[in-house]
Amino acid sequence: MRRQTIVITGASDGIGAEAARALSRLGHEMVVVGRNRERTAAVAREIQADHFLVDFSDLDEVRALAVQLLQKYPRIDVLANNAGGIFTPSRQLTVDGFEMTFQVNYLAPFLLTRLLLERLIASRAAVINTSSTANRLYGRVDLSDLNAERYYDPKRAYGNAKLEQIMFTRELHRRFGSEGLASASFHPGIVSTGFSRSPGTSMEGIYGNRLISRLLATPRKGADTLIWLADEGSGGTWPSGEYFSRRKVARTNPQAKDDAVSEALWNQSGKLLGIV
Repeated sequence: MRRQTIVITGASDGIGAEAARALSRLGHEMVVVGRNRERTAAVAREIQADHFLVDFSDLDEVRALAVQLLQKYPRIDVLANNAGGIFTPSRQLTVDGFEMTFQVNYLAPFLLTRLLLERLIASRAAVINTSSTANRLYGRVDLSDLNAERYYDPKRAYGNAKLEQIMFTRELHRRFGSEGLASASFHPGIVSTGFSRSPGTSMEGIYGNRLISRLLATPRKGADTLIWLADEGSGGTWPSGEYFSRRKVARTNPQAKDDAVSEALWNQSGKLLGIV
C-alpha cells in the first residue's frame, strides 16, 4: 500500500475525525484541519498528526492555510473537503460578505482547492468533497443569485451548496482528469453529528432530538465512503468525477449533469474570489 499524505478539513469531530482515525490506522500520513482548538488538537494528538486551525467563514484563514500546506508538504495525495454545516434560519453574512452556508460549504473549499491546485496536479492527487442527498431534495442553483440575496431558505442554501460541490467535482474532472487529478463527491448518509443542531434550523428537530438521533447512522458508518475514496486515492478503482453513496455511484440532482452550468459556476466562483 502506498502511504499517502491526506488533508481532511472539518476533522475535529464527526465523520472527519472518524475518517482521520481510520486512515491513520491504515498507515497514511494525516493532516487534521478543524475550527475548534481543543477538539482539533485532541484528534491530532490521538493519531500523532499535524493539525491546523481554520474557520471557513473567514477566507483569509483559508488563504493562510493554503500557504502553510504548500510550505510544509511537498506532496498532497488527497484533499478531503469535509468542513460544512447548515446555519440559522435567517440569512447571515460572513466577514467576506458572502452568505454563510454558501461560503462555508462551497466557496471556501473551492478556494482552498484552487490555491493548492498545482501541488495537487503534480501529486496526481484526489479531491474528495463531502456532499449530501440534500443536493437532490433542495438544490436548484441560480447563477444570478449565488449569494442568496433575492431568496434565502436554510434548506435550499444547504442543498445548493452541496449541489455546487458536485458540480465542482465534475468540473475538476473535466478540466484536469487528463492530467491525473481525480475527484469525487459523496453522501455520508444521515449521520448523528452536531453539524446541524443550531437552534431554529430546519433540521434541528431531527439532529437535536435524542430519540430520533438514536436511529441515525454513527459517524464511523458515515465516514465509510470517505475512508474508501481516500484510501484508494487517485489510483483507485472508483470512477473520477462521480457522486457516491455507500461506495456506489449515486443519482444526483439533474442540474449536476449540466456541463455548461458547472463551467459557468466555476468561472463565476473564481470571479467572486478574484482568482483566474
